[in-house]
Amino acid sequence: MSRPIFEVIALGAEDAVAAQDGGADRLELVTDMDADGLTPSRETFGAIRAAVHIPLRVMLRLSDGFSAGDARALDALCEAALALRAEGAEEFVLGFLDVRGRADLDAIHAVVDVIDGCRWTFHRAMDRAADRDGLRLQLAGLPGLDTYLTAGSAKGVSAGLTVLCDEAARSGEPGYEPHLLVGGGLLLDHVPTLRAAGLNGFHVGGAVRPGGWAGPVDVTAVRTWREALDSPVAVG
Repeated sequence: MSRPIFEVIALGAEDAVAAQDGGADRLELVTDMDADGLTPSRETFGAIRAAVHIPLRVMLRLSDGFSAGDARALDALCEAALALRAEGAEEFVLGFLDVRGRADLDAIHAVVDVIDGCRWTFHRAMDRAADRDGLRLQLAGLPGLDTYLTAGSAKGVSAGLTVLCDEAARSGEPGYEPHLLVGGGLLLDHVPTLRAAGLNGFHVGGAVRPGGWAGPVDVTAVRTWREALDSPVAVG
């Protein structure tokens, strides 16, 4: 089994350096965790890119919730994406639902066209979708989509463990080609079950911030997660 991918949320350069030093493979860059993570500024991206060498995935989301908003809001999001591309961003995180809980393909296509073939993650909007399988089929074949960030449930990983393990078993089926990245209330206690099921992508934020979101990423906490993820998987 391949070494797990470990992604950590970073709000700034200090977070990014601590996460990299602790063993993170990749960072998700956001701002404003009171709104569950919005698009960081071009300047913040540039400072983080200068501070670390690991891959960065930048959130494309300008307001709380899973709607892209009206035409003006979507235009603003596309402008933000263009500015980040100009600054050197090459990987992104996005995902929008319509009022029926289906993928908002018009908004998603608009943003995907702007990022022009860059790799991207469809974030936890999946956990609010009316039909997870249907959403996957809607998104199948979109250029650059290589990852789903999901807890398996809108209530978090504890509630979504069975769904996550079932979906891991379907890897490679139509709509199930993108990599599963588990995040959203992820705990160290979840790791053995998820690893045994074949899941090898993990995403944390508050779990590596002992002081909460007001405090920085703690390098020791990141190392603890790295060691847990790299521990041998029990074979039952």
